Formats: sequence, C-alpha cells, structure tokens
Amino acid sequence: MITALVAGAAWAQQHKPLRTATAEEQKARAAVSIADYRFGDLLFENDRIAFRIYGRPLEAAEPPSSSGIDAWGKRVRWPFMDRQLRTGDQHQDQGEGVDFYNVGTGRGVGGLGIWHDNKLWTSRNYVNPRIAVAGPERAAFSVDYPAWPVDTARTVAETRQFALAPGSNFIRMTSTIASSSSQPLTVAIGISKRPTGTALGSILKDADKARLVWWGPDTPDKGAMAAAVMVDPAAFAGFAEDADNYLILVRVTPGKPFVYHAGAAWSGGPDFKREPDWQAYVQQQQPDFNP
Repeated sequence: MITALVAGAAWAQQHKPLRTATAEEQKARAAVSIADYRFGDLLFENDRIAFRIYGRPLEAAEPPSSSGIDAWGKRVRWPFMDRQLRTGDQHQDQGEGVDFYNVGTGRGVGGLGIWHDNKLWTSRNYVNPRIAVAGPERAAFSVDYPAWPVDTARTVAETRQFALAPGSNFIRMTSTIASSSSQPLTVAIGISKRPTGTALGSILKDADKARLVWWGPDTPDKGAMAAAVMVDPAAFAGFAEDADNYLILVRVTPGKPFVYHAGAAWSGGPDFKREPDWQAYVQQQQPDFNP
C-alpha cells in the first residue's frame, strides 16, 4: 500500500506528452493492465471504448473512492489508456481520447450494490486481480470485492469476471455473490447520474427488455458520454434511484453466478455522435446471460 501511494504521488507530479503508439501497438484490439504507478488502477479497453476500476490504494490517496466503473472516451482503434495515464494528465484530450467521466461515489457504468430497505449497500474497491487474457484480441480478468455489510441483515462478498471483446461497447460481467444468509438478494446495477458535471442527461428505462440507457449532457469542450446496462429479463426486478445513480434491479441467489452487460460510448469518438444512434445500438443487442 505504501509503495503504491508513493508511486501514485510521483505520477501526479509529472505531466508529459502522449507517446505515439508503435506500429505493433496499433495492431492490438484489446488490452488489460494494472497501473501500479497510479494507485493500482485496473485499465481495460477494446477498439471502441475504455474502462477503469479502482484499487485499494486510491481509497487513501483520493477519498472518496468507490467500486464503480469508470469510462473513458476514445477515438482510436488501438489501446491508449496506459500511455494516456502515464502523461500524468488523463483529463486532457491529446488526440486519442480523454477521461472526463467522474465516478465519485457512484456506480459509474455498471457498478453494483445490494438494494436493501430502499438503500444501496456497496463494497470497497477491488482486490486480488487475476488477468486471464491481456490482449491483443480480447480482454478478460477477474477481481474480488471482499465482505461488506448490508445493514444488519447480512454480510456479502463478490467475485466478478470481466470480458471485453473487440467490436462491442459492452463489458460482459459474471458476478457471484456470497452471503451470510441464504435468502435471495436484490442486486442493484447502476449508472451515475451526473458524472460529467452538474446537469442530468436523459435516461431510458426499458422494462420489457430489462435495459437502462443513458445519454449524458453535452459539455462545451469534450462532448457527451453515454452508458447502458442490460440484465436478464427473467431476473429483472424493476428500477430504482438514489441520489447518485439510476438503478436496475435483479433477483439473485447467493452463490449462484449471474451475467449482466454494461457499456459506454463517447460522442467524440467515431461510432456514436447522437443520442438516437446510441439508443438504437443498445436496443439491437442480443446479449447472452448464460453464466
């Protein structure tokens, strides 16, 4: 932890120009890496979109931190996150993409929690990363979210597998939640309400297909981010909200894996310039929910 904090502090003090990707790097269509130099951020991306989850060292360095999922806009078809982060200023658009999505304490793009007594109960940041496939054609890894309380009703813990294939804006996630009680759970999967400023975007709640689709407000210098979550209609349990998140609810049996998909897009990238384009793309998806 101390080593990670020292490395992160050093990273924050240096701003460098973005290194141009080599010809070999430009052939890759997916990547996973752990940024030990930036508090253990876990970076994963494909040829369309980029994501990040946060490690334990960030909790001490930049509170509040959360187990939500960060999304970066990108306009190139090869990995750029590690090179962008190493500049010391991932928030500056240097030609290949930019991070202007602020997860804060929200769920970001598809982070989850337990919905109990009309309240969202969430874990701390990830531990125990296990990278199965680091590219160049696909990204796959798993992490653990150690035990956290759900009021006084129970304690839960999660293991989650992430898979990101080329050509898709969606992560496929397989979650297994252990519980001190064998009673069924209601899991809430979220999209942050205001990750790019103070304004709300537009939200579409599709109960028939069990999908939550968001298009963010347009920012003057960076454009708009978008997000969506798709769950199994057979397990769909409704929608909810809290101060930070739009939520889609799923019935879950402790110890039994369940699959959901979460995705993001950026209006500054090559694929989705307008809200109708993103909504049409989400609606045409035919996701697999078989663990």
